[in-house]
Amino acid sequence: MKVHVKRIDNDFHMEAVNDSGNVVHMDGNPAIGGHNLGARPMQLLLMGVGGCSSIDVISILRKQRVELSTIDVEITGDRDPAEVPALFKKIHVIFKLGGLEEDQKQKALKAAALSMEKYCSVSKMLENTAEITHEVQFT
Repeated sequence: MKVHVKRIDNDFHMEAVNDSGNVVHMDGNPAIGGHNLGARPMQLLLMGVGGCSSIDVISILRKQRVELSTIDVEITGDRDPAEVPALFKKIHVIFKLGGLEEDQKQKALKAAALSMEKYCSVSKMLENTAEITHEVQFT
């Protein structure tokens, strides 16, 4: 796996490109001179938790022949800005899953738990510094 990050402006706007050519823009907080032209690096970590766990949940359920009509994941992260580095102390993930029959909901709860506790590489990397919790809502 390889990515390339290059600076685009004279401040903190950067472009990251992966080995498939996909592009992500990053920028710093306006409080330090950023211009909101991309996600902040710590936001990308939370996005990574959401993407990684979503892939897990979809894959686990597909193996059980359960298809979601929707999956929407909301992730919040709490940091202490007075600390340097300001690591995440708490991360909370809310899975909002749609299109499930009543008898499939238990499988979805188990899939979310398996992702967060065993399979999601991103959350497993962060669990040493942050308390990670999750919940599932059915829509």
